Amino acid sequence: MLIAGFPAGSWGTNCYVVATGQGAECIVIDPGQDAASGVDQVVRENKLKPVAVLLTHGHIDHMFSVLPVCGTYDSTAWIHADDRHLLADPMAGISAESARMLLGGDHKFAEPDDVAELKDGQALELAGLQFTVDHTPGHTRGSVTFTTPYDGPEDVPAVLFSGDVLFAGSIGRTDLPGGDHPTMLHTLATKILPMRDEIVVLPGHGGQTTIGREKATNPYLQDLES
Repeated sequence: MLIAGFPAGSWGTNCYVVATGQGAECIVIDPGQDAASGVDQVVRENKLKPVAVLLTHGHIDHMFSVLPVCGTYDSTAWIHADDRHLLADPMAGISAESARMLLGGDHKFAEPDDVAELKDGQALELAGLQFTVDHTPGHTRGSVTFTTPYDGPEDVPAVLFSGDVLFAGSIGRTDLPGGDHPTMLHTLATKILPMRDEIVVLPGHGGQTTIGREKATNPYLQDLES
């Protein structure tokens, strides 16, 4: 599997391009602010063809470039129904400070031409890749994670694209519109803690980690297990 990730924009949001290998179709996960040029570079260097954009949630720092990326590659945008409204109205999901960062800019937000809705437990097959979709609310109402299969080659661990649900040593904030801390704790207890320790976590911000490492060191997960 080919996974190319890079931090994009002033929020440093991790955008990922995922494919079975070079010269194949690919998917783009969370194209944030100024991510379009980075996606283009990865696509050209690896001779890829994007067929879909997967959004872990609708916050502007994760979907800022969804319209140009989908338009450039004629790709489908996938998002949970509870966050779909944020595609056209991202200001409904951000803080006053983030809104001030964007004042003075001429930005147009709208749904891409082709939008599909994600569902909890969905088995998603795109570009020769397989993902399990988990609805993981708490950071936003429509937050989701994407997990690759456990039954791949032994030397290739499963990967969790966790968005802003789980970070190395922390979790996503719950004080923005649509966030709810008790809901986030329920998500962590029912969706994250049962996952296998060896799963590699590729979060929406910061460096990668593993489920096992987070169970052992992340205070939010430790509190749930105690």
